[in-house]
Amino acid sequence: MTDRLTQLFGLEGKQAVVTGGSRGIGEMITQGLVDAGATVITTARKADALAETAERINDAAGRAAVTPIAGDLSTVEGVHEFAEKVADEAPALSILVNNAGASWGAPFGEYPVSGWDKVMNVNVRGVYYLTEALAPNLRRAASAADPARVINIGSVDGLRVSGMEHFAYSASKAAVHHLTRQLAKRLVGEHINVNAIAPGPFESQMMAFALQDPDMREAVAADVPMGRIGVPDDMAGVAIYLAAAAGSYLTGAVIPVAGGVACLE
Repeated sequence: MTDRLTQLFGLEGKQAVVTGGSRGIGEMITQGLVDAGATVITTARKADALAETAERINDAAGRAAVTPIAGDLSTVEGVHEFAEKVADEAPALSILVNNAGASWGAPFGEYPVSGWDKVMNVNVRGVYYLTEALAPNLRRAASAADPARVINIGSVDGLRVSGMEHFAYSASKAAVHHLTRQLAKRLVGEHINVNAIAPGPFESQMMAFALQDPDMREAVAADVPMGRIGVPDDMAGVAIYLAAAAGSYLTGAVIPVAGGVACLE
């Protein structure tokens, strides 16, 4: 990579937090940030899976690039406990990726309140309160020339009406997109950029029910205008762009990374 490309897309010396970092999109983003030179604190509820993923990425990188800190972001108390641990590791935080998410599917008329609350608490409330809790860390790393970054993970199902009956999930992701814009407006004066990625179908636990079956996988891919499922580099690339100097003039954007879903339908 030339010096100019390193300047635009390198993340050497940057510290990041990625929630939901043990698998799926969180792991893809963590790997991308590490490849670009960042060090990353990851979190998820399952400590063993989180540690295994961190070890795998560290071994491949040849350095202690990922620090796993297990936590439960479904409660405000859990958010604050995690934020306190981050403060010890990264008092100046350049990048926060709010990726942790939950989904729940049930037919209309049978959708449980417990499922609704779980999805909203993780997908919307957790995003807001973790951003709020880590704002002091982000401010310490922020400058007009090099803003700190918040990257929220929404969904194409927050941009279109999905055919699946996951009412709270699609509503929560639409809320994440609008929350992104509101946070961007509030924090732009403090040199903190806030953007969102709206993924389409990628390999993840949420999509496992569809992608593990060959026939369903083929049907999902056929619904994507590009005709395929997203791969890790698709997600890593846009995350690096948003986190790096190349994306320093962008805030309040929601970027669909979905092979044309919700854009070309």
